[in-house]
Amino acid sequence: MDQWNMSDAPVKSFSPLSNCTMDTSYRFTFYQVSYSVIFLLGLATNSLALRRLCLSPFTINSTAIYMVSLSTADLFFVISLPLRIYYYYHKAQALSSITGDLSSWTPGAAYCHFTFTLKYISLYGGIFFLVCIAVDRYFAVVHPLAPSVRRLRVAQLVSGGIWCLVLGLSVSLSLLRSAAAHQNQPCLLDPTSQHHRTIILAVLCIVLGLFLLPTVLLLYSYCRVLSVLSHPRHRSRSQHHSRKHTLTVIYWVLAIFLLCFLPYHINLLVYTLAHLGLLSHCGLAKVTKAVHPVMLSLASSNCCLNPLIYYFSSSLVHRETPGGGGSGSL
Repeated sequence: MDQWNMSDAPVKSFSPLSNCTMDTSYRFTFYQVSYSVIFLLGLATNSLALRRLCLSPFTINSTAIYMVSLSTADLFFVISLPLRIYYYYHKAQALSSITGDLSSWTPGAAYCHFTFTLKYISLYGGIFFLVCIAVDRYFAVVHPLAPSVRRLRVAQLVSGGIWCLVLGLSVSLSLLRSAAAHQNQPCLLDPTSQHHRTIILAVLCIVLGLFLLPTVLLLYSYCRVLSVLSHPRHRSRSQHHSRKHTLTVIYWVLAIFLLCFLPYHINLLVYTLAHLGLLSHCGLAKVTKAVHPVMLSLASSNCCLNPLIYYFSSSLVHRETPGGGGSGSL
């Protein structure tokens, strides 16, 4: 089910958009196909990345710690995908039946809570650990004479703290979401009451904050790194290889943010405001509702793209020492 699904009814039956309806039944089949592809690719790529990271004796450093955490967070989502595919399979079957009864199979509250918790763990665990990789590169390049910040013990403590934060936030957001769900359809939000609308807006603010704050930190870190790497002393032939791999990691992380996370959160904002009746533009509401499955699938695809960061940064991971690297490490 969608991370942020309202209902299968019109955009909002009690708002100025009550007559603004459109058919989005295609999403049931679309999700089955997209999630099946993401499941296969995500399981294969993250398993291979974890296997190499954990078995290689040369990868125990701060970069590797954050890469292991990133792949683990992705696997949380990957293992939930069969449940989501099962959900949409039944919805598609119900839609194609003679009666077209979409409520013929309704998952329980525990089912919805579990799958949404795994989704939040993957989404925001992925965001936070991508930021950790950005900050790790920041200290490696901008402050190379402060190796204590990148020591193995520090990376383990930071990673453990982020895991506690992500797990706590994921469970809390899932519980808040459940509090605003339909009584008979716990996987769908019910914005028909003022109390539920308040909860939905509160969750929306938290979700956007969990995206915006890490994004600012990531952009700041990488802007500083790029500024340092543009200095003539980093253009020497001896440092060309390290500089090239560092730039590749930076561009790849930025690409994941721009492709997977930014469009999804922008669409989520407009999509939610339209369903709550706070945005009375029918055309915009239709567009955001139509592309929502695509944006959600793009956001979910980050679990397949993240292992490529390890591929591009493998030389950095293997070259740096467990203590955090010397003054010349990038």
